[in-house]
Amino acid sequence: MGHGHHHHHHHDSRDLKGRNLLISIILNIVITLAQVIGGLISGSLALLSDALHNFSDVLSLVISYAANSLVRKKASTNRTFGYKRAEIIAAFVNSASLIAVAVFLIKEAIERFMDPQPISTGVVIWLSILGIAANGFSVLLLRSDSDRNMNLRSAYLHLLTDMMASVAVLIGGLLMYFFGWFWIDPALTILIAIYLVFMGYDLLKGSTRVLMLFTPKSIEVQRIVEAICSLEPIKNVHHVHIWQLNEDEVHLEAHLDFNRDILLSEFDQILAEIESLLEREFGINHVNIQPEFGKCDSKNIIVQD
Repeated sequence: MGHGHHHHHHHDSRDLKGRNLLISIILNIVITLAQVIGGLISGSLALLSDALHNFSDVLSLVISYAANSLVRKKASTNRTFGYKRAEIIAAFVNSASLIAVAVFLIKEAIERFMDPQPISTGVVIWLSILGIAANGFSVLLLRSDSDRNMNLRSAYLHLLTDMMASVAVLIGGLLMYFFGWFWIDPALTILIAIYLVFMGYDLLKGSTRVLMLFTPKSIEVQRIVEAICSLEPIKNVHHVHIWQLNEDEVHLEAHLDFNRDILLSEFDQILAEIESLLEREFGINHVNIQPEFGKCDSKNIIVQD
């Protein structure tokens, strides 16, 4: 079986990510405590819902931080992939928790609509300003890595929605202060929650695809088969599996049927050609090929168990 892969190391950036996550965790613990106390004093559900969301942020950031640390651990004989999937699991857990928190907030807000409560707005306004400042800083820390890493994207989304929630709470606090519109509080809570569901669902779908070993969305199996078959002396490609191990590694395994009984040295040359083609055209960086000649099995089925 021919096998090839290319590794990319990101140790320095991982240390930086870890440090940024740690700063965000400390900031969020401070905000959560302040908002819980403020929410209880003021009677604001939007502030308490923001505190709950912030607490889920703390948990999600701790999970992200742990995953970021685990990924660095070396592979071993009983963990041949190491902990490369830790960050995908973290993204899955975080996105599921975002949706669960949102459902709880909607239930609470509907109950509050039935029975609006007067709220001490001064506390709400000051604490929402604190939330905007601290979350805004955390968002800036994680922003640059959020595009390249699903785990950090999940943490970034938690913080971004939190910052927006704090902006909404501030607007609500000002409206309640100047106009006495206390129904604004549960209305904002529902809007924050709907946004959480929207953001969480997308990430939940993406992390589930990776965990279920689905073919990455950007890859068309048929195009890969055609590209490999265009090389001489390959007759057929079958038994293809393509999956993402994490965000840096895409794996392909396949059986190749050859037109003639080639030498091993010739196979090595063809394998190198296939590897460079797959990396260049499709971003696949781990290739595992089983060569065959004259073997009696079905050659028509591209994908099979």
